Amino acid sequence: MAPQAAPAGRAGRGMSMATSVPGMPPMAALVALVGAESTGKTTLAWQLAEHFGGLWVPEYLREFCDAHGRTPARNEQAHILQSQAAREDAARQRAQAQGLHWVFCDAPPLMTAVYSELVFGDTSLYAAARHRHRRYALTLLLENDLPWQADGLQRDGPQVREPVLALLERQLRGAIIADTLVRIGGQGAHRLRNAVQAVASMAE
Repeated sequence: MAPQAAPAGRAGRGMSMATSVPGMPPMAALVALVGAESTGKTTLAWQLAEHFGGLWVPEYLREFCDAHGRTPARNEQAHILQSQAAREDAARQRAQAQGLHWVFCDAPPLMTAVYSELVFGDTSLYAAARHRHRRYALTLLLENDLPWQADGLQRDGPQVREPVLALLERQLRGAIIADTLVRIGGQGAHRLRNAVQAVASMAE
């Protein structure tokens, strides 16, 4: 699936952290949405893309599970990480070509690395995931304050949400600058409003 353009919404504002080349439009800012199961990452990603007039990058893992009828094996985790990263890079180039300022990334590569440790005890993907995570202008860490919901092959159960959050917190401490991490909580419109405010504050 190609990066998704949000429906027409408010135009995104420029990002001071976005890199640029003389004579070329600035590169779009990447925003990572991370969190455990049922924290609303996908919904929030497309809502933010709609609000700011950007693109959102769907989760490759979902397509893999749908296509194969199973979750990835241990030796397929690196492929999941690399495929997600490639999608984000393609979306950023597409956003630049269209003059868009924002790319919202649903379940970026760090999520694959976290689940690789949780499920397989494999920490080998962390170095690449942390290195890549420094590319994001902003990381939204979604709290476990929404009800857990079953979602086919991609759900391990509510009991894994706290361990996933703990692993994310540990890895993010070493991967990003503190002021580019914002925790997002709240229900419904309140959750969206908190996320919008976090993104808007980075654009000022």
